[in-house]
Amino acid sequence: MLQKLAFIFCMTFIFCLTALGAWPLGAQAPTEPDEKPDDPWIAVPIEARQTTPGLRVQFGTHVSVQVNVDVDGNNIVDDAANEPSIAIDPTNPLRMAIGWRQFDTITSNFRQAGYAYSTDGGATWTFPGVIDAGVFRSDPVLDFDAQGNFYYNSLEGNFTTDVFQSSDAGATWGSGVYSFGGDKQWMSIDRNPGPSQGTIYQAWYGGAGCCFPDMFTWSTDGGVSYETPIEIADIRRGTTAVGADSAVYVAGHLSSSFSSIRVAKSTNANDDKTPTTFEVVSVDLGGPIERGEGPNPSGMLGQIWVVAHPSDADRVYLLSSINPDGADPLDIHFAASSDGGKTWGAPVRVNDDPLDNGAWQWFGTLSVAPNGRLDVVWNDTRGDPDGLFSALYYSFSNDNGATWSSNRALTPAWDPLVGFPNQNKIGDYYEMISYNDAVHLAYAATFNGEQDVYYLRIDPNFEEVVLFADGFESGDLTAWTTSENTGFVPGSGRAPRPRAGRTR
Repeated sequence: MLQKLAFIFCMTFIFCLTALGAWPLGAQAPTEPDEKPDDPWIAVPIEARQTTPGLRVQFGTHVSVQVNVDVDGNNIVDDAANEPSIAIDPTNPLRMAIGWRQFDTITSNFRQAGYAYSTDGGATWTFPGVIDAGVFRSDPVLDFDAQGNFYYNSLEGNFTTDVFQSSDAGATWGSGVYSFGGDKQWMSIDRNPGPSQGTIYQAWYGGAGCCFPDMFTWSTDGGVSYETPIEIADIRRGTTAVGADSAVYVAGHLSSSFSSIRVAKSTNANDDKTPTTFEVVSVDLGGPIERGEGPNPSGMLGQIWVVAHPSDADRVYLLSSINPDGADPLDIHFAASSDGGKTWGAPVRVNDDPLDNGAWQWFGTLSVAPNGRLDVVWNDTRGDPDGLFSALYYSFSNDNGATWSSNRALTPAWDPLVGFPNQNKIGDYYEMISYNDAVHLAYAATFNGEQDVYYLRIDPNFEEVVLFADGFESGDLTAWTTSENTGFVPGSGRAPRPRAGRTR
């Protein structure tokens, strides 16, 4: 009760300061939050659901498996699922879980904490339902500890967060634990051997949360409780990471500038003998991030990813979809640090399509394997003159990001402007986890004319393919399902663009 009263007082205080123009020097007034409940929950009984066959989307040697399916493996018609996050059990990698924003009907913007689990390495998925039925939840973030416990971080409608724990790899979840929090939160767990193993770190946008300007908390008891939040800096729309030396990184941009990218680092976040401190540096990624246009009209075009090398504490990496100088609306830009985030190299362009061809490379997503291989995926509109139809692309680097492999398409192209609930976006991010022999990706797409969540296992060593001039794979491209309603056009590399319900 005291925490809830404190939250109400805090938000009232923020409102008054904003109205009076009385922000302290250097502080940022909060902007309109990205997530808010504005539609009622419309319950859809199981017996009222219509279904079609669940999808397995094959493109060359890669097969994407639909995750948000019913108990019989069927697609649920007229719901929506997007913004997925993934966790894998390090003690048994066949056990996985994916969480997402679940819209039971596209007629309502009300969303809940959807989840599914797999016990066979992603070949099949079970979607038991939502974690908290009838409760508005958004911004799902999953992670796992060294013992294989899963954690599901979820933003509630009052701009605070709860963290749910699962001891059976996502099959069931316990009661949520209040973790302060706010909009665009991210969570990372220390899996390094040592005294800080199991510590859960969480950062969020302080301007739309419980405790402005404080925006960072942590748990040292496995998520039973969370420490009183502290201030870092004005950072939003980014992620967190834990280095090989258990240093904690938080990345994002200034609220007042999409091009002012920052990385904050703490080496004593888990030290109860000294106050937690952060050092903040600015990083040039070659331009601003973007949101609210092009292929994702009401959402982000990509958040800012920070990842740390799993065994080299000096190496930290940053990536995002960036609006560069020139005609390209978005490119994938990467930067690396070899001194623990103190200094950063010049940005490197990962996508290899011709410069200034007007293509959007959006939802850039970064992860790193135990052997140090860097993996990147993104949605890419190269080949579509409208700049909308997007195929999922992949590239990797074995030299700490100095050079990147040729870009490879992993899926047919799909239309991001169909399948909307009345919130016209397909979420704000994807997530993936890299192993030495595979990359495990959770992403959203509209292959079925609806927004659905998919799991894809990427083989980083798959053979090069020959591409058409428009960037799509030639040769043995196959239809992605036997379902009659996919509308796949053989040999085209894409599905026809549905017209019904389309939003510009």
